[in-house]
Amino acid sequence: MRAMLRAAEEYMRSYEELLEYIEEENVEFIRLAYFDAFGKQKNIAIMAGELERAMRYGISFDGSAVSGFDADVRSDLFLRPDPSTLSIVPWRPTEGRVCRMFCDINYPDGSPSPQDTRRILTEAVRAASRAGVDVKFGSEMEFYVFFRDEYGSPTDRPIDRAGYMDVEPLDSGENLRRDICCTLVEMGIRPESSHHERGPGQMEIDFKYSDPLTAAENTSTVKWAVRSICASGGYFADFGPKPLADQPGSGMHLNISVHNRDASDKTDHTEAFMAGILRRISEITLFLNRRPDSYERFGQMEAPRYVSWAVENRSQLIRIPADPSGRKRIELRSPDAEANPFLAYALLIYAGLEGIEKGLKAPEPLDINLYKAGPEITDKLEMLPRSREEAAARAASSSFVRRYVPEACLEAYLNEKEF
Repeated sequence: MRAMLRAAEEYMRSYEELLEYIEEENVEFIRLAYFDAFGKQKNIAIMAGELERAMRYGISFDGSAVSGFDADVRSDLFLRPDPSTLSIVPWRPTEGRVCRMFCDINYPDGSPSPQDTRRILTEAVRAASRAGVDVKFGSEMEFYVFFRDEYGSPTDRPIDRAGYMDVEPLDSGENLRRDICCTLVEMGIRPESSHHERGPGQMEIDFKYSDPLTAAENTSTVKWAVRSICASGGYFADFGPKPLADQPGSGMHLNISVHNRDASDKTDHTEAFMAGILRRISEITLFLNRRPDSYERFGQMEAPRYVSWAVENRSQLIRIPADPSGRKRIELRSPDAEANPFLAYALLIYAGLEGIEKGLKAPEPLDINLYKAGPEITDKLEMLPRSREEAAARAASSSFVRRYVPEACLEAYLNEKEF
């Protein structure tokens, strides 16, 4: 009870400021957003007048109806909005505006739900802080845009036949990407760049690195915004890893950098962090690539198949990108945008921290094109899981995974049937 009261007092410190902002912006509806085990955004909308109750006590929902929440017995869960995540939803009407806040998920006594993957990431960030490092993430998100039919249902007909970095009139998505980027800026998310990708109707939007929680929240917001803006224009945005069998798949490349919290410490932890990820990647692939068609993408068209790394080389699982500014980061190329970013980022942080703690060394870099390499090379390399079933088996038998993924969440992944 004391914890609940302390939390209520903390939230209420921001209430007056929030109330003033909501009145100034003519906000009438507030979407309290949270995520299931797979990173699918859920929300409940409340009227602005209910904000004080939401912040003081939380808004209840049925946890037993949400994937990955072990709540058959303790099914009453409460959403507690995080005031720092408030954002206007730009594509909704300007009269009676709508805003969104991400929420923590608590039990009635105020204690946190262990199945809240946003909380799991928060704990991973704290673990990194205790280890003396800050980890930053920046995503490169690929997706396809398709026409809808006369009934509004998605088709498999892409909006153009353009290729990599083409321009209009071949690229029919230039105005669409502009609208998306402008909308994201209104929501406090600033894209670094956008362009047409290799596939017909395939787009990419890249984002500057930020702290893990902000990066995960932004990734989720981007998918929501892209889908909403495309839908309003009569299109369908598909973030799936392999929407078209004979065309390039879509990935979510992750740029990860490790920084010492003590500015006087000049130790470079990049190699050890990378070595930790390489060590655990096959065990956590299920959470980076959760769909069966995720594995159809591997091994072709710049998607990796082997557990390897190199400098600049795009045929590897991890590459060290060239950067004239001198910044050093790793680019992990296996994840796709169907991953839950909160859970994925948390597991990558824990894997990297294990590498730092154990002083792991990365294997020798492979500066060759693995798509054309012969068996004398590839037979010596560990492969990423070749199917979802194999990835699930690796996760189920991993003590590392079971250490950080709650049982109910893991079971949801192992038994997922809806794709």
